[in-house]
Amino acid sequence: MRIGIEAQRLFRPHKHGMDRVALELIKNLQVLDKENEYFIFVKPDADNKVISNTENFHIVEVDGGPYPIWEQFKLPKLAKAYNCDVLHCTSNTAPLTLQMPLVTTLHDVIFKEGNVLKQLVSSASWYQKIGNLYRRLIVNSIVKKSDQLITVSNFEKQNISNIYQLDHTKIQTVHNGVNENFKAVIDNNVKAEVKQKYNLPEHFLLHIGNTDPRKNTARVLKAFYRYISEFSEDLKLVLVGFNEAKLNAILKAISLEEALSGKIILTGYVADKDLPVLFSLSELFLFPSLREGFGIPIIEAMACGVPVITSNTSSMPEVAGDAACLVDPKNTESIYKAIVKVRSNEAYKNQLIEKGFEQYTNFSWEKAAKKVLGVYKQFNNKNI
Repeated sequence: MRIGIEAQRLFRPHKHGMDRVALELIKNLQVLDKENEYFIFVKPDADNKVISNTENFHIVEVDGGPYPIWEQFKLPKLAKAYNCDVLHCTSNTAPLTLQMPLVTTLHDVIFKEGNVLKQLVSSASWYQKIGNLYRRLIVNSIVKKSDQLITVSNFEKQNISNIYQLDHTKIQTVHNGVNENFKAVIDNNVKAEVKQKYNLPEHFLLHIGNTDPRKNTARVLKAFYRYISEFSEDLKLVLVGFNEAKLNAILKAISLEEALSGKIILTGYVADKDLPVLFSLSELFLFPSLREGFGIPIIEAMACGVPVITSNTSSMPEVAGDAACLVDPKNTESIYKAIVKVRSNEAYKNQLIEKGFEQYTNFSWEKAAKKVLGVYKQFNNKNI
Protein backbone atom coordinates (compact mmCIF):
# COMPACT_ATOMS: atom_id res chain seq x y z
CA MET A 1 0.00 0.00 0.00
CA ARG A 2 0.92 3.64 -0.45
CA ILE A 3 -0.18 5.43 2.71
CA GLY A 4 -0.27 9.21 3.12
CA ILE A 5 -0.18 10.77 6.60
CA GLU A 6 -0.95 14.44 7.17
CA ALA A 7 1.42 15.78 9.83
CA GLN A 8 1.40 19.46 8.90
CA ARG A 9 2.75 20.85 12.18
CA LEU A 10 5.28 18.12 12.93
CA PHE A 11 8.30 20.40 12.41
CA ARG A 12 7.12 23.38 14.43
CA PRO A 13 9.36 23.98 17.46
CA HIS A 14 6.57 24.37 20.02
CA LYS A 15 4.58 21.17 19.63
CA HIS A 16 1.24 20.58 21.30
CA GLY A 17 -0.84 17.50 22.00
CA MET A 18 -1.98 16.55 18.51
CA ASP A 19 1.50 17.18 17.05
CA ARG A 20 3.07 14.90 19.64
CA VAL A 21 0.51 12.17 18.95
CA ALA A 22 1.24 12.30 15.21
CA LEU A 23 5.00 12.18 15.84
CA GLU A 24 4.78 9.16 18.16
CA LEU A 25 2.47 7.35 15.74
CA ILE A 26 4.83 7.85 12.79
CA LYS A 27 7.94 6.87 14.77
CA ASN A 28 6.32 3.65 15.92
CA LEU A 29 4.96 2.82 12.47
CA GLN A 30 8.52 3.18 11.15
CA VAL A 31 9.62 0.42 13.52
CA LEU A 32 6.53 -1.72 13.03
CA ASP A 33 5.89 -1.64 9.28
CA LYS A 34 8.65 -2.35 6.76
CA GLU A 35 6.33 -3.39 3.91
CA ASN A 36 4.06 -0.47 3.05
CA GLU A 37 5.18 2.81 1.50
CA TYR A 38 4.52 5.94 3.56
CA PHE A 39 4.44 9.60 2.56
CA ILE A 40 4.46 12.03 5.50
CA PHE A 41 3.17 15.45 4.43
CA VAL A 42 4.58 18.24 6.62
CA LYS A 43 5.01 21.99 6.46
CA PRO A 44 8.66 23.18 6.58
CA ASP A 45 9.72 24.56 9.95
CA ALA A 46 12.69 24.78 12.31
CA ASP A 47 12.42 21.43 14.13
CA ASN A 48 13.02 19.27 11.06
CA LYS A 49 15.27 16.71 12.76
CA VAL A 50 12.54 15.07 14.85
CA ILE A 51 11.99 12.40 12.22
CA SER A 52 13.99 11.11 9.26
CA ASN A 53 13.38 9.32 6.00
CA THR A 54 13.74 5.55 6.03
CA GLU A 55 13.60 3.06 3.18
CA ASN A 56 9.80 3.06 3.08
CA PHE A 57 9.02 6.36 4.89
CA HIS A 58 9.35 9.54 2.86
CA ILE A 59 9.09 13.02 4.40
CA VAL A 60 7.37 15.35 1.92
CA GLU A 61 7.69 19.04 2.82
CA VAL A 62 4.76 21.09 1.51
CA ASP A 63 5.28 24.84 1.80
CA GLY A 64 2.91 27.75 1.92
CA GLY A 65 -0.17 29.38 3.36
CA PRO A 66 -2.28 29.20 6.52
CA TYR A 67 -3.42 25.79 7.73
CA PRO A 68 -6.82 25.76 5.92
CA ILE A 69 -5.21 26.66 2.56
CA TRP A 70 -2.48 24.08 3.06
CA GLU A 71 -4.98 21.39 4.03
CA GLN A 72 -7.80 22.10 1.59
CA PHE A 73 -5.79 22.84 -1.56
CA LYS A 74 -2.20 21.63 -1.32
CA LEU A 75 -2.62 18.40 0.62
CA PRO A 76 -5.17 16.66 -1.67
CA LYS A 77 -3.07 17.47 -4.75
CA LEU A 78 0.06 16.01 -3.17
CA ALA A 79 -1.74 12.90 -1.94
CA LYS A 80 -3.01 12.32 -5.48
CA ALA A 81 0.40 13.07 -7.03
CA TYR A 82 2.01 10.44 -4.80
CA ASN A 83 -0.70 7.97 -5.75
CA CYS A 84 -1.73 7.27 -2.15
CA ASP A 85 -4.17 4.42 -1.54
CA VAL A 86 -5.41 6.08 1.65
CA LEU A 87 -4.80 9.41 3.41
CA HIS A 88 -4.75 9.66 7.20
CA CYS A 89 -5.39 13.16 8.57
CA THR A 90 -4.23 13.30 12.17
CA SER A 91 -5.62 16.52 13.65
CA ASN A 92 -9.45 16.69 13.54
CA THR A 93 -9.84 18.11 10.02
CA ALA A 94 -9.19 16.97 6.44
CA PRO A 95 -9.57 18.05 2.80
CA LEU A 96 -13.18 18.26 1.64
CA THR A 97 -12.35 17.36 -1.99
CA LEU A 98 -10.15 14.32 -1.47
CA GLN A 99 -10.48 11.66 -4.18
CA MET A 100 -9.32 8.64 -2.18
CA PRO A 101 -10.20 6.75 1.03
CA LEU A 102 -9.88 8.97 4.11
CA VAL A 103 -9.03 8.13 7.71
CA THR A 104 -9.47 11.02 10.16
CA THR A 105 -8.32 11.18 13.76
CA LEU A 106 -10.95 13.19 15.63
CA HIS A 107 -9.28 13.70 18.99
CA ASP A 108 -12.35 15.30 20.51
CA VAL A 109 -15.37 17.44 19.69
CA ILE A 110 -14.77 20.06 22.37
CA PHE A 111 -14.94 22.74 19.66
CA LYS A 112 -18.64 21.87 19.12
CA GLU A 113 -19.52 22.24 22.77
CA GLY A 114 -20.74 25.57 24.06
CA ASN A 115 -21.84 28.77 22.42
CA VAL A 116 -19.78 30.02 19.46
CA LEU A 117 -19.97 33.64 20.65
CA LYS A 118 -18.76 32.69 24.13
CA GLN A 119 -15.81 30.85 22.61
CA LEU A 120 -14.90 33.89 20.52
CA VAL A 121 -14.86 36.24 23.53
CA SER A 122 -13.18 33.75 25.88
CA SER A 123 -9.61 34.12 27.16
CA ALA A 124 -8.36 31.52 24.69
CA SER A 125 -5.75 32.75 22.23
CA TRP A 126 -6.85 33.91 18.78
CA TYR A 127 -5.02 30.94 17.30
CA GLN A 128 -7.22 28.62 19.40
CA LYS A 129 -10.38 30.57 18.56
CA ILE A 130 -9.76 30.52 14.80
CA GLY A 131 -8.86 26.83 14.96
CA ASN A 132 -12.11 26.02 16.75
CA LEU A 133 -14.11 28.07 14.25
CA TYR A 134 -12.45 26.29 11.30
CA ARG A 135 -13.29 22.92 12.85
CA ARG A 136 -16.91 23.94 13.41
CA LEU A 137 -17.20 24.90 9.76
CA ILE A 138 -15.91 21.67 8.22
CA VAL A 139 -15.95 18.77 10.67
CA ASN A 140 -19.59 17.81 10.03
CA SER A 141 -18.69 17.26 6.37
CA ILE A 142 -15.41 15.52 7.24
CA VAL A 143 -17.18 13.05 9.54
CA LYS A 144 -19.50 12.08 6.67
CA LYS A 145 -16.65 11.94 4.16
CA SER A 146 -14.26 9.85 6.29
CA ASP A 147 -14.24 6.14 5.57
CA GLN A 148 -12.95 5.52 9.09
CA LEU A 149 -12.71 7.72 12.18
CA ILE A 150 -10.17 7.26 14.95
CA THR A 151 -10.53 8.81 18.38
CA VAL A 152 -8.46 8.61 21.54
CA SER A 153 -10.78 7.33 24.28
CA ASN A 154 -13.92 5.25 24.68
CA PHE A 155 -15.56 8.28 26.25
CA GLU A 156 -14.91 10.35 23.14
CA LYS A 157 -16.00 7.49 20.87
CA GLN A 158 -19.39 7.43 22.57
CA ASN A 159 -19.56 11.21 22.50
CA ILE A 160 -18.83 11.43 18.76
CA SER A 161 -21.22 8.58 18.03
CA ASN A 162 -24.02 10.38 19.89
CA ILE A 163 -23.41 13.77 18.29
CA TYR A 164 -23.16 12.51 14.71
CA GLN A 165 -25.51 9.53 15.02
CA LEU A 166 -22.83 7.12 13.80
CA ASP A 167 -22.58 3.37 13.90
CA HIS A 168 -19.81 2.35 16.31
CA THR A 169 -18.05 0.42 13.55
CA LYS A 170 -17.14 3.71 11.84
CA ILE A 171 -15.17 4.86 14.91
CA GLN A 172 -12.21 3.08 16.49
CA THR A 173 -10.66 3.97 19.83
CA VAL A 174 -6.88 4.19 19.70
CA HIS A 175 -5.61 5.24 23.11
CA ASN A 176 -2.58 7.50 23.30
CA GLY A 177 0.64 6.29 24.90
CA VAL A 178 3.66 7.35 26.93
CA ASN A 179 7.05 8.08 25.42
CA GLU A 180 9.87 5.99 26.93
CA ASN A 181 11.64 9.19 28.08
CA PHE A 182 9.00 9.57 30.79
CA LYS A 183 10.46 7.57 33.66
CA ALA A 184 10.96 7.81 37.40
CA VAL A 185 14.74 7.39 37.44
CA ILE A 186 16.53 10.33 35.82
CA ASP A 187 20.22 11.21 36.08
CA ASN A 188 20.92 13.74 38.84
CA ASN A 189 23.08 15.89 36.56
CA VAL A 190 20.21 16.16 34.08
CA LYS A 191 17.87 17.11 36.91
CA ALA A 192 20.26 19.84 38.05
CA GLU A 193 20.55 21.26 34.51
CA VAL A 194 16.79 21.40 34.00
CA LYS A 195 16.25 22.84 37.46
CA GLN A 196 18.63 25.67 36.67
CA LYS A 197 17.27 26.18 33.13
CA TYR A 198 13.71 26.79 34.33
CA ASN A 199 14.60 28.34 37.70
CA LEU A 200 12.75 25.61 39.58
CA PRO A 201 12.38 25.79 43.37
CA GLU A 202 13.19 23.00 45.82
CA HIS A 203 9.56 22.11 46.54
CA PHE A 204 6.74 22.66 44.06
CA LEU A 205 3.45 21.47 42.70
CA LEU A 206 3.12 21.29 38.90
CA HIS A 207 0.29 22.44 36.65
CA ILE A 208 0.26 22.36 32.85
CA GLY A 209 -2.16 24.81 31.33
CA ASN A 210 -2.59 27.31 28.57
CA THR A 211 -4.94 30.16 27.82
CA ASP A 212 -7.81 27.74 27.12
CA PRO A 213 -10.29 28.18 30.03
CA ARG A 214 -11.00 24.44 30.14
CA LYS A 215 -7.56 23.85 31.66
CA ASN A 216 -9.08 25.32 34.83
CA THR A 217 -6.02 27.28 35.93
CA ALA A 218 -8.03 29.84 37.91
CA ARG A 219 -9.40 27.18 40.28
CA VAL A 220 -5.95 25.59 40.57
CA LEU A 221 -4.58 28.95 41.69
CA LYS A 222 -7.39 29.42 44.22
CA ALA A 223 -6.93 25.93 45.67
CA PHE A 224 -3.16 26.38 45.86
CA TYR A 225 -3.53 29.74 47.61
CA ARG A 226 -5.86 28.26 50.22
CA TYR A 227 -3.47 25.37 50.82
CA ILE A 228 -0.35 27.49 51.40
CA SER A 229 -2.38 29.93 53.52
CA GLU A 230 -3.62 27.23 55.87
CA PHE A 231 -0.49 25.07 56.03
CA SER A 232 2.19 27.78 55.78
CA GLU A 233 4.45 25.60 53.64
CA ASP A 234 7.42 26.90 51.71
CA LEU A 235 5.88 25.62 48.51
CA LYS A 236 5.67 27.04 45.00
CA LEU A 237 3.38 26.36 42.06
CA VAL A 238 5.14 25.83 38.73
CA LEU A 239 3.02 26.71 35.70
CA VAL A 240 3.89 25.36 32.26
CA GLY A 241 2.50 27.07 29.17
CA PHE A 242 1.77 30.54 30.56
CA ASN A 243 3.32 33.94 30.04
CA GLU A 244 3.33 36.66 32.67
CA ALA A 245 0.62 38.78 31.02
CA LYS A 246 -1.86 35.88 30.86
CA LEU A 247 -1.10 34.85 34.43
CA ASN A 248 -1.54 38.41 35.72
CA ALA A 249 -4.89 38.66 33.95
CA ILE A 250 -6.13 35.53 35.72
CA LEU A 251 -4.72 36.58 39.10
CA LYS A 252 -6.40 39.97 38.77
CA ALA A 253 -9.71 38.36 37.87
CA ILE A 254 -9.61 36.19 41.02
CA SER A 255 -8.12 38.94 43.24
CA LEU A 256 -4.94 37.02 44.11
CA GLU A 257 -2.30 39.27 42.54
CA GLU A 258 -0.64 40.26 45.81
CA ALA A 259 -1.46 37.08 47.72
CA LEU A 260 0.41 34.83 45.25
CA SER A 261 3.25 37.22 44.52
CA GLY A 262 6.50 35.24 44.54
CA LYS A 263 4.68 31.92 44.86
CA ILE A 264 4.40 31.07 41.17
CA ILE A 265 7.16 30.07 38.76
CA LEU A 266 6.52 30.41 35.02
CA THR A 267 8.55 28.11 32.80
CA GLY A 268 7.19 29.21 29.43
CA TYR A 269 7.23 26.49 26.79
CA VAL A 270 9.01 23.34 27.99
CA ALA A 271 10.82 21.20 25.42
CA ASP A 272 9.69 17.57 25.21
CA LYS A 273 13.09 16.34 26.43
CA ASP A 274 12.79 18.46 29.59
CA LEU A 275 9.20 17.65 30.48
CA PRO A 276 9.94 14.25 32.12
CA VAL A 277 12.47 15.98 34.38
CA LEU A 278 9.93 18.61 35.39
CA PHE A 279 7.48 15.87 36.34
CA SER A 280 10.06 13.92 38.31
CA LEU A 281 11.15 17.01 40.28
CA SER A 282 7.58 17.95 41.23
CA GLU A 283 5.83 16.71 44.36
CA LEU A 284 2.31 16.62 42.93
CA PHE A 285 0.78 17.06 39.48
CA LEU A 286 -2.45 19.09 39.25
CA PHE A 287 -4.56 18.34 36.18
CA PRO A 288 -8.20 19.13 37.11
CA SER A 289 -9.20 19.97 33.53
CA LEU A 290 -12.83 20.70 32.76
CA ARG A 291 -12.77 18.56 29.61
CA GLU A 292 -10.29 16.29 27.81
CA GLY A 293 -10.47 13.89 24.88
CA PHE A 294 -7.70 11.87 26.55
CA GLY A 295 -5.26 13.72 28.84
CA ILE A 296 -1.74 12.47 28.04
CA PRO A 297 -0.05 14.38 30.91
CA ILE A 298 -1.94 12.16 33.39
CA ILE A 299 -0.09 9.01 32.36
CA GLU A 300 3.16 10.86 31.68
CA ALA A 301 3.20 12.05 35.31
CA MET A 302 2.40 8.53 36.52
CA ALA A 303 5.31 7.13 34.50
CA CYS A 304 7.58 9.62 36.31
CA GLY A 305 6.42 8.48 39.75
CA VAL A 306 4.39 11.59 40.57
CA PRO A 307 1.00 11.48 42.36
CA VAL A 308 -1.78 12.93 40.21
CA ILE A 309 -4.91 14.94 40.94
CA THR A 310 -7.28 14.98 37.99
CA SER A 311 -10.97 15.30 37.17
CA ASN A 312 -13.88 12.92 37.55
CA THR A 313 -15.30 14.06 34.19
CA SER A 314 -15.05 13.19 30.47
CA SER A 315 -12.14 10.87 29.56
CA MET A 316 -10.02 11.41 32.66
CA PRO A 317 -11.39 8.57 34.85
CA GLU A 318 -10.88 6.20 31.89
CA VAL A 319 -7.23 7.25 31.58
CA ALA A 320 -6.44 7.57 35.30
CA GLY A 321 -8.30 4.48 36.54
CA ASP A 322 -7.92 4.20 40.32
CA ALA A 323 -4.36 5.55 40.18
CA ALA A 324 -5.22 9.24 40.65
CA CYS A 325 -7.13 11.36 43.12
CA LEU A 326 -10.29 12.37 41.24
CA VAL A 327 -11.98 15.70 41.93
CA ASP A 328 -14.93 17.77 40.79
CA PRO A 329 -13.08 20.27 38.57
CA LYS A 330 -15.78 22.92 38.98
CA ASN A 331 -15.38 22.90 42.75
CA THR A 332 -12.31 24.67 44.16
CA GLU A 333 -12.99 23.06 47.55
CA SER A 334 -12.73 19.61 45.97
CA ILE A 335 -9.33 20.46 44.44
CA TYR A 336 -8.10 21.94 47.72
CA LYS A 337 -9.16 18.89 49.75
CA ALA A 338 -7.40 16.62 47.27
CA ILE A 339 -4.15 18.57 47.71
CA VAL A 340 -4.50 18.24 51.49
CA LYS A 341 -5.21 14.51 51.25
CA VAL A 342 -2.24 13.73 49.03
CA ARG A 343 0.17 16.02 50.91
CA SER A 344 -0.82 14.94 54.43
CA ASN A 345 -1.30 11.20 53.94
CA GLU A 346 2.02 9.58 53.01
CA ALA A 347 0.50 6.11 52.66
CA TYR A 348 -2.16 7.39 50.26
CA LYS A 349 0.42 9.32 48.23
CA ASN A 350 2.63 6.24 47.92
CA GLN A 351 -0.40 4.16 46.93
CA LEU A 352 -1.16 6.60 44.10
CA ILE A 353 2.45 6.44 42.91
CA GLU A 354 2.51 2.61 42.91
CA LYS A 355 -0.85 2.35 41.16
CA GLY A 356 0.33 4.99 38.68
CA PHE A 357 3.29 2.82 37.70
CA GLU A 358 0.83 0.02 36.87
CA GLN A 359 -1.75 2.22 35.15
CA TYR A 360 0.48 3.95 32.63
CA THR A 361 1.69 0.63 31.21
CA ASN A 362 -1.84 0.05 29.86
CA PHE A 363 -1.07 2.73 27.27
CA SER A 364 1.74 2.53 24.72
CA TRP A 365 2.52 4.10 21.35
CA GLU A 366 3.42 0.66 20.01
CA LYS A 367 -0.11 -0.57 20.77
CA ALA A 368 -1.51 2.59 19.16
CA ALA A 369 0.57 2.11 15.99
CA LYS A 370 -0.54 -1.53 15.68
CA LYS A 371 -4.21 -0.51 15.88
CA VAL A 372 -3.76 2.27 13.33
CA LEU A 373 -1.97 -0.12 10.98
CA GLY A 374 -4.98 -2.39 11.32
CA VAL A 375 -7.18 0.51 10.18
CA TYR A 376 -4.98 1.06 7.12
CA LYS A 377 -5.22 -2.63 6.20
CA GLN A 378 -8.97 -2.24 5.70
CA PHE A 379 -8.21 -0.32 2.50
CA ASN A 380 -5.93 -2.92 0.96
CA ASN A 381 -7.27 -5.43 -1.54
CA LYS A 382 -4.62 -7.98 -0.62
CA ASN A 383 -3.38 -9.33 2.67
CA ILE A 384 -0.24 -7.68 3.98
